[in-house]
Amino acid sequence: MTETSTSGSGVHATLHARHRAVMPDWLAMYYQQPIEITHGEGRHVWDAEGTRYLDFFGGILTTMTAHALPEVTKAVSDQAARILHSSTLYLNRTAVELAERIARLSGIPDARVFFTTSGTEANDTALLLATTYTRSNQVLALRNSYHGRSFSTVGITGNSSWSPTSLSPLQTLYVHGGVRSRGPYAQLTDAQFIAACVSDLEDILGQANGSVAALVAEPIQGVGGFTGPPDGLLAAFREVLAPRGILWITDEVQTGWGRTGEHFWGWQAHGQSGPPDLLTFAKGIGNGLSMGGVVAREDVMNCLTANSISTFGGSPVTTAGALANLTYLLEHDLQGNARRVGGLLTARLTSIAASSPLVREVRGRGLMIGVELVEPDTDEPSPQAAAAVLEAAREGGLLIGKGGREGNVLRIAPPLTLTVAEAEEGAGILEVALRAALEGLQGHSPRPGEGEATP
Repeated sequence: MTETSTSGSGVHATLHARHRAVMPDWLAMYYQQPIEITHGEGRHVWDAEGTRYLDFFGGILTTMTAHALPEVTKAVSDQAARILHSSTLYLNRTAVELAERIARLSGIPDARVFFTTSGTEANDTALLLATTYTRSNQVLALRNSYHGRSFSTVGITGNSSWSPTSLSPLQTLYVHGGVRSRGPYAQLTDAQFIAACVSDLEDILGQANGSVAALVAEPIQGVGGFTGPPDGLLAAFREVLAPRGILWITDEVQTGWGRTGEHFWGWQAHGQSGPPDLLTFAKGIGNGLSMGGVVAREDVMNCLTANSISTFGGSPVTTAGALANLTYLLEHDLQGNARRVGGLLTARLTSIAASSPLVREVRGRGLMIGVELVEPDTDEPSPQAAAAVLEAAREGGLLIGKGGREGNVLRIAPPLTLTVAEAEEGAGILEVALRAALEGLQGHSPRPGEGEATP
């Protein structure tokens, strides 16, 4: 149920006007009237006008455990009271302890860990390592992919909606495999799909000009709309790549830390041929703190010969908070909770979708769920429907995300402590939002209260 206050009326509009006067026009924001989030607790947040929301997006999959998790806030507060910053020029005990745990969890033998401040920077670093190690600037990436907003990561992003330039220091070769239910291989069985994608990969490698550095792939494409290949595809790719000395980079910025429920890392659904050579992470590990990093085999990580440091990567505060967050996640088996509650939520959304002409597909794993929307009773992507549902869900007290190349996929990724009752509440709000969006798109105005939902 939403809790509103009229005393703050106009607060968001005033701040939005100030935002538009000083921020870039290309800085994307949600909602026709953007909102300011001021505080949160558990799976809920409040805006500047006093409205309470159930949070099913976690600041783009970043609030992984819970808002204002006491263990994390205490670790951050205690560290901040001692020292905020020192840089990588000095030893950092919590950074070493966190790196030790991540190295063990990664599954990569002889692993070394380098901390960054974001997923973009993590992927940028992985590209630097891979191209230096192999002495090649050719990179394989999946179509519909997203790997960041820096100059190098935009150059390997296959989702045209998030790629503002064709200029790049890299030569990128795009292969099939990221989208299972659309495209030329959609009607194939999983085994046939994998075989077709492997043939496509081999064909592209045959056209490459010399050696190729690496394949970079999200096990489940995040910005691409929570779509992914059948289990085993990346393992099949690895069988082709490894003999040629081509590295495998798994982008776990959104799939890591047990969010998919079935596995701790997304690559483990494709682990038949062994672990990846490099793994990138970010978002959830910091639970809102600016934290990312790269895990790589020792020989790959140590291939750089020039001096390098990080001013802010792995700072005392971010590593203290991330270490507390990771400890909480493991001790409370949040991967298991993602599997159980995520399975229930997916089943509930699938049931709702069966009666909605707007929904083409419900997909995903654990608490990483995509709902693809189309024009009613067609196969045509509908970004208008996604925008309408996003608005209606907010009016009902629920925050969700959206993605997909056409912007037509609802992205649902709550904190991993989500309860069964909260999952049911959120599904109920989404059900009402889908009905309201359908009526709006058909030219009918929703009746009073139709955008609201009670637990």
